[in-house]
This record gives sequence, C-alpha cells and structure tokens, in this order.
Amino acid sequence: MDWTGEGILLAARPFGESAAIIEVLTGEHGLHRGLVRGGSGRRMAPVLQPGAQLHLSWRARLDEQLGHFTVEPLRGRAAAIMPDADRLAALNAVSALTIFSLPERDPHPRLYVATAHLLDRLADGGGWFGAYLAWERLLLEDTGYGLDLSSCAVTGATEGLAYVSPRSGRAVTRAGAGAYAERLLPLPALLLDETAPETREGMAQGLRTTGHFLHEVLAPALGHRPLPEARVRLAGRF
Repeated sequence: MDWTGEGILLAARPFGESAAIIEVLTGEHGLHRGLVRGGSGRRMAPVLQPGAQLHLSWRARLDEQLGHFTVEPLRGRAAAIMPDADRLAALNAVSALTIFSLPERDPHPRLYVATAHLLDRLADGGGWFGAYLAWERLLLEDTGYGLDLSSCAVTGATEGLAYVSPRSGRAVTRAGAGAYAERLLPLPALLLDETAPETREGMAQGLRTTGHFLHEVLAPALGHRPLPEARVRLAGRF
C-alpha cells in the first residue's frame, strides 16, 4: 500500500535511536501517522516542526500498519510564528485539536484547506482571529456538531444576531433572547465574519462560544476526554 501527496505536520515525537513518528493532516487521507527514518536526527528534526507543509510518500505492506513516510519540506511556518506568543498558542491549539478530534485516515478536505489557510495567516503576520474562529466552527461542523448562525432560532430574523443557544447551537437576536440573554453564549462579529475588525474582546467571546461546544458536545462524544491543554492555554491568553 502506498500514496503520495501534500500534508501539514501536526506533531512529531522521537522513536528509537533516530526515527520519529509523525502525525500529519492531508486532504485525501485525513489524519495520518507514520514513521520517518532519521526523523529525530540533526538533518530532519528542523524540518519536522508543527505547521510545516510537506510533500509526503507513505508506504506499508498492509493498509492497517503504521507504515513509513518519506518527507520533503515545501514550506516551514514555525520559525515565523514562534516569536509571537499568541500565534504560537494558536498553532499549538490547531495541532492538538486536530489530533484530538479526527479519526485516523478519515478524509476532511475542507478542514485541510482551512487549516492551511489559517496557518498561512499565522505565519504571514496578517490578521488571524477571524480565521481561527472560522476554523473551529468548521472543525465542529466536520465532526457533526456545526453551529447554525444563519438566522434567529426564535424570530427567524437574519439581522441583529447577538447570542448563541448553548443547547441548540443556533443564533438568537437580542429581541429573541429577552429575559434569557444571560443564559446564552456571546456571538461576536468575528464569529459571523472572519473579516470583521479584530479585537481581543471579540476573540475571547468567540473562543468562549466555540469552546463550549468543543467541551460540552464534541469531547463527550469522544469518550469524555478533556480538551487539549493547548486549547485551554490559547483561550487563557484572551
């Protein structure tokens, strides 16, 4: 069994004397693991950094085996992201949440494209708050727990959306919320439109809302595992 394509490195850990086991996200093969010979050595270790775009060749005798990767670097992102603590926290959260949420070898082509887009924004120095929140929304959608922010669950209005129901994941207007507003989650502009003006308050509100569904809906469906510490640390920064 073998395949060749591009992927995003999510994690690498040493294995044996000089090898490494890597976890990558690909468009056609989803989350995929494999062994890289020499992966923890002097030449390859700088290449196998989270966020790196790689050309991958995977081979195994049987499909269910771990298999071996041959990798070639296409673009490194970590060096550009590391000097900014917020961006580094976002990179770590993306990597950890992807590994936490996705079953191995289940294709998620839209999430792969969105992940590459977000990591490029992180590395290029542009705005990224909205892109990150859009990525978490897509992660929830791709795992079967998407939010419906198109119209108010109470009035049907499409304007003036201000809250999200913690039960249904649907948007609610201020008028529709009424006396129940304090029980609802915030819906900042950044969560509706990734190009909206960035504020740390809006990012904090967006992370609170998507975090609720990650913690209360997705995590229980995955066996009540706690959310990755990387995601907790990212939210804590805001």
